[in-house]
Amino acid sequence: MTFAAVLCDLDGVVWLARQAIPGATQAVAALRAAGSRVLFVTNNSSAPLGDQEAALDAIGIPAAGDVVTSAMAAARLVEHGEHVLVCAGDGVVEAVAGRGAHPIDGSDATPGPIDAVVVGFHTSFDYTRLRIATTAVLAGARLIATNDDPTYPTPAGPIPGGGSILAAVATATGVTPVIAGKPFATMAETVLDALGRPDPATLLMVGDRTSTDGEFAVALGCPFALVRSGVTPPGLVVDPRPDLDALDLAALVALVSTVAPPQ
Repeated sequence: MTFAAVLCDLDGVVWLARQAIPGATQAVAALRAAGSRVLFVTNNSSAPLGDQEAALDAIGIPAAGDVVTSAMAAARLVEHGEHVLVCAGDGVVEAVAGRGAHPIDGSDATPGPIDAVVVGFHTSFDYTRLRIATTAVLAGARLIATNDDPTYPTPAGPIPGGGSILAAVATATGVTPVIAGKPFATMAETVLDALGRPDPATLLMVGDRTSTDGEFAVALGCPFALVRSGVTPPGLVVDPRPDLDALDLAALVALVSTVAPPQ
């Protein structure tokens, strides 16, 4: 069947460290040519939205208006006018400011009360940022996370992800975070809003991690296609069991017509 929209993860599906996985560019073009909108749904919150779109364009995939990040989902959990400590990358700073809240650099001492701390993947995390985030949460700030992915796929193998940074802050504070990204409800609402509230049965979720992408498909009520080009190696038995299972996005395109929507 042709899906109204294919929800496509980025890291481990389309690229690794923004290096295109072979055949991915052509696969996206084929899905679009078949009549499906391709919406890129990523838990990577580190880069501003325009940077994500430009990086996709650089590998031959036009993506203006077709990227949803966990930074965008996390920003839905803060309110206009709030002071938000950002223990994350520039993508979260941008999303929080776009919400009408006041982002505060998580690497400096913070004046005044903090309403929320948002934690996401970034490579400048250190003890100082951990201390400042911990102090704010213990003083009453809400703890929000863009995602809890423990690792992040790269061409050289997995590295610590946003969930590993979150674990440090959650351990230090003893506070259970509210998580915005896949597979949680805030990301589902963000995606459905971006698509104009379609019937979820007309969607297909494509990803490389069952604990996020697979569970996100379950949360939405749509089929799940697993690709083995990221964190899940070929041959590994996974749960939830995918409706489609392929080595990579290029191989998946040949299988899409065989899956039926859930009843």
